[in-house]
Amino acid sequence: MIPAQFGPPVRAGRVLLRMMSTDDIDDVHAYQGRDDVCRYLLFEARTREQVAEQVARHAASTVLAADGDYWQIAVVLPASGHEAERVIGDIYFTLKSRENLAGEIGWTFHPDFRGRGYATEAASAVLRRAFAELGLHRVIAELDPRNAASIALCHRLGMREEAYFVKDLMFRGDWADTGIYAMLDVEWSTRSVIAG
Repeated sequence: MIPAQFGPPVRAGRVLLRMMSTDDIDDVHAYQGRDDVCRYLLFEARTREQVAEQVARHAASTVLAADGDYWQIAVVLPASGHEAERVIGDIYFTLKSRENLAGEIGWTFHPDFRGRGYATEAASAVLRRAFAELGLHRVIAELDPRNAASIALCHRLGMREEAYFVKDLMFRGDWADTGIYAMLDVEWSTRSVIAG
């Protein structure tokens, strides 16, 4: 229920989910500093200093209590053999409306780790928490409709396309479209029973 603290790390399939920390700056910069990763995001490739500022702010945001509160969740590939623990992406989750029990989810992943199911495992765990633990009624994902990978992830999660806004956003000097994907608590429950 809300208010909610993120709490200790959570296992999500093969990855761990935890709050961002300042120890993550280099791993996060490894993907947020890339033009190909930021192509469809509302920010351009970031310098290490910009990533450090963002990570420090995100690390301090641990409680969902009011509209606009958010978690920036590190998706961590645990240490294995000679490989150290590594942040391979992040999940953004914000409380859009406490009154309407609505949230929003988004994600960013390092291209070297795409196509392996990590994003599906991580985002599924965050949706499970949103519906089962926080008691939310609705979660949306707002994305650039040209982002085929994010659309495919929405479909794997069981989200449905709910809206398509034509040229509603000034994006890097040009008008861009916005796609809205959504899931209701009853849809999550049905999906969980079928998958279960």
